[in-house]
Amino acid sequence: MEKPKQITLGMDSSGPTLAVCASDGAKITALHHTGIKQEQFLLPLVQRLLQKAGAELTDVKKVFIVRGPGRFTGIRISLTFASMLKYLNGASVSGATLFDILYYQSCQSRSFATWKKENPSGVLAVVLHAFREEYFLQIFDGTGAGPVWLGKEELLARLAERSEPLYCAGVDKDGASLAALLGDKYRLAPLAECRVQPQTLIALSADPAYEKDALEPLYLKPARFELGQ
Repeated sequence: MEKPKQITLGMDSSGPTLAVCASDGAKITALHHTGIKQEQFLLPLVQRLLQKAGAELTDVKKVFIVRGPGRFTGIRISLTFASMLKYLNGASVSGATLFDILYYQSCQSRSFATWKKENPSGVLAVVLHAFREEYFLQIFDGTGAGPVWLGKEELLARLAERSEPLYCAGVDKDGASLAALLGDKYRLAPLAECRVQPQTLIALSADPAYEKDALEPLYLKPARFELGQ
């Protein structure tokens, strides 16, 4: 009798591109779809993914999702789907923020390792475009400080006030490089390093630390509200 498959499903619906991936422990299969009304494409995309991986929906025993930040509706799609599989399949659910994911990818990269060797006191900052002239920022300096949503000028000021060298990972508007925003003041991660990779979702799914608050979305307060307090 053939042993039942144990599939890990990774999902990112936080941005304009809906990305899904599946792993049986030996091979990772990935698909994506760009466009609006992702809720209409999610199930067909997942079914096509699993068919390509030679599996069925009942084989999914673990789900890893991106908790945010990003589109409100998009994030809810992943949360709802993961909740459904948890109920129907008894699947375990874990999830991480985009900040955690880009931090992980940068730390795994050769470019960061080389930079860190040259700048042992340096820290990594993740910068993501939020809305119009506003940005998300999280600096991984060991203090445990969480992410914030800032206006462009306040973002630049916060980065400038740091005394240690900064390695900046992230994307600007429409997924563009941070070069136009930050110039050459900081070392910038290669753009390919700043896009969520399927292998990252599968790798992080094995870390029990990401099971906590997995179904809690990350919604940040806009800078205009912060300034109004």
